[in-house]
Amino acid sequence: MFNLIVDSGCDVSKEIIDGETCKLTHVPLNLQVGDKVYVDDENIDLDEYLEHMHATSTAVKTSAPSPSLFLEQFKAAGDNVFVVTLSSKLSATYQSAVSAKDMYIEEYGKKFIHIFDSLTAAIGEGAVAMKVAELCKKNLSPTEIVEQVNQYIKDMNTYFILDRFDNLVKTGRISPYIAKVASFLNVKPICWEQEGEIKMLDKARGYTKAASKLIQIIKDNTPDIESRVIAITHVKAYEKAIALKEDLSAALRAKDIIIMECRGITTTYANKGGVVVAL
Repeated sequence: MFNLIVDSGCDVSKEIIDGETCKLTHVPLNLQVGDKVYVDDENIDLDEYLEHMHATSTAVKTSAPSPSLFLEQFKAAGDNVFVVTLSSKLSATYQSAVSAKDMYIEEYGKKFIHIFDSLTAAIGEGAVAMKVAELCKKNLSPTEIVEQVNQYIKDMNTYFILDRFDNLVKTGRISPYIAKVASFLNVKPICWEQEGEIKMLDKARGYTKAASKLIQIIKDNTPDIESRVIAITHVKAYEKAIALKEDLSAALRAKDIIIMECRGITTTYANKGGVVVAL
């Protein structure tokens, strides 16, 4: 049995991961709106959180899990532990996990704990977690899993189309130019995230045209699409996600296409109506 530990930036559910060979645990980040702190776990009310966030003019503050939270999970886990974290360029979560590993080894001695810096976020991080779980089923050694997942991280892309860029701008995580483009006459930027940097790949008038352009971008840049799982997450935008899945299915022969809802940290930055795609 492998233990897979992720932070709550990872938009993937236990139902997708858990099985005979792999068990998933989320370690939550904290989200602060004004004076109120929300723990990004299974108890968070995302409707309430979104309402509070939209009613507040200041930026939401996010904080990484402490090393002690990871240490608790390392102590509870078995002999083989994989960890997937938000990009180290976006969050201190990766460093917290590394510190916790050092603390564990110093106090309890060695065991296999490998920490992957996903170099991405949201369902991109979730796709990395799903890759770990997939390889755990193949009776590979931990070292072989590490090698294949590292290659997967290098090859993977995360794309998104958002309705609002409020918190990305307030926190300095996106160029104000992209947000300015988005404010003009329902123009939708099609963005790409790589190693913590957000870039605009293209733009279109309205979501439907933007989604069509995104599908073409994926088609042009993914020659091995038949071997890939496309993962979609959304912030209260299930109909958009379903329509995108149908259009992707018609245009591409992916191995599979799955849909999940964003957790709290992705909801903070993708905002209501946002759709994120990783493969």
